[in-house]
Amino acid sequence: MLAMPARSPIRERIPHPPVESLELTTILRTLGDPLRLEIVRALADGERPCGELAEELGVPTSTGSYHLKLLREAGVTRTRASGTARYISLRRDDLEARFPGLLDVLLAG
Repeated sequence: MLAMPARSPIRERIPHPPVESLELTTILRTLGDPLRLEIVRALADGERPCGELAEELGVPTSTGSYHLKLLREAGVTRTRASGTARYISLRRDDLEARFPGLLDVLLAG
């Protein structure tokens, strides 16, 4: 019987756009959807688990994941993997560096 080689842990790399490539038009278009703007406001207090956000917003996990993907690809949020869980946070420092005051305006609603 052959022994199976030990599996090395696979580190999932979740792609995020670099700060210098963030575009205001892309961010504003992404945030034009009321649910995505609500997600941003829900993240104002800090990092949250993906499933918790979907539950709080009253949407299926798949719908929440879709909207979170769009926010991440636009550069608004950062997704961190921990095991099978995904944690979402705002890219506050990156957004402030690129577009000073934008988050203040978005969170003022």
